[in-house]
Amino acid sequence: MFSTGKLAGCTLFITGASRGIGKAIALRAARDGANIVIAAKTAEPHPKLPGTVYTAAEEVEKAGGKCLPCVVDIRDEGQLENAVQQTVDRFGGIDIVVNNASAIHLTGTVNTPMKRYDLMMGVNVRGTFLTSKLCIPHLHKSSNPHILNISPPLNMSPRWFSDHCVGNTVDLFTFTPAISTAALEMLAGDVGVQMSRKPDIMADAAYLILTQNSRDFTGNFLVDDDVLRDHGVTDLDQYANVPGGELLPDYFLDEAESFKTQWTSGKGAEAAETPPTPGDPNTPAAVFEVVQTLLSPEITSKVNATFHFVLDGENPGHWLLDLKNESGSCGECSPETETDVTMTTNSQLMVDMFKGKVGATGAFMSGKLKIKGNLAAAMQLETLMGKMKSKL
Repeated sequence: MFSTGKLAGCTLFITGASRGIGKAIALRAARDGANIVIAAKTAEPHPKLPGTVYTAAEEVEKAGGKCLPCVVDIRDEGQLENAVQQTVDRFGGIDIVVNNASAIHLTGTVNTPMKRYDLMMGVNVRGTFLTSKLCIPHLHKSSNPHILNISPPLNMSPRWFSDHCVGNTVDLFTFTPAISTAALEMLAGDVGVQMSRKPDIMADAAYLILTQNSRDFTGNFLVDDDVLRDHGVTDLDQYANVPGGELLPDYFLDEAESFKTQWTSGKGAEAAETPPTPGDPNTPAAVFEVVQTLLSPEITSKVNATFHFVLDGENPGHWLLDLKNESGSCGECSPETETDVTMTTNSQLMVDMFKGKVGATGAFMSGKLKIKGNLAAAMQLETLMGKMKSKL
């Protein structure tokens, strides 16, 4: 797609590159003949996440680059100092730093364990700062040094801070829509992967950034779509896991509002505005009656959470969906019921979500659905809805 060879001989120090976006950026640079340092924690195969520093290194070498795999926890100053020194000893210096490693835990403030909070702050903030601090003296010796930080978009709108106070945190590089990584698959399952893009889009956009003159191009907040379009790439569908399919909009971007119409219009939205007729089976009671027959230990083991639906509209009420106990259950509950997730919405919209007429993510993005509690569990529920819709 783009001219190659511009990164030949350059040394890239990439954190968290054993899989996902970091590895994709490493492989793209390797095709130019770059030297790649993979600084990541995974030395042994993870039971749920594929890839180690060593398997990633093999892929980099096959792609045409030279690779130094470094097992390192970027929160540990000693380990990181050692990795940087190994890099300089092996390749003679450092030209580019990609701060890609991150940690996430999708819960609200009250439900976030301090262990998880410390992990996020340690990796996303301390690790990024420490990696940059230790590499900058070597970057000063490069003819075209870059530091590229991978992050969700920075958006100061109160609507994002109200529900995402505990989250991720030179050029700051962001992305939209969602990118299919092992982490996304764990959170959103196969449905999430099908509605996302390949990490290649980040790799191609990163390549365009890193091959520019850093003296003229620095201190930018960038989004992958914009970077590619600015360089003449108009066919972004090539990056979709399902070309032509609906995409899961990423959070924290004003542009994500443009996804409202496609997610909440059509039959689903029309149904939400039309009051159900007497005896209409499209009611919460009718839906949960069917859902009860579909529950199984297999389903509850995958979700392992409880949900409180607070509904207004034509059929107001409070409903409990228990996917934590072995066999699972659902039914009406009291307003004071405490659960892992509370979902507040219109009763008909809830029905349409279970029937697959409206996406829960789209409803959330448009403000028609409010979610409190374990957001990861809510995403798992949306995956479950996708599997149940044919039965409803």
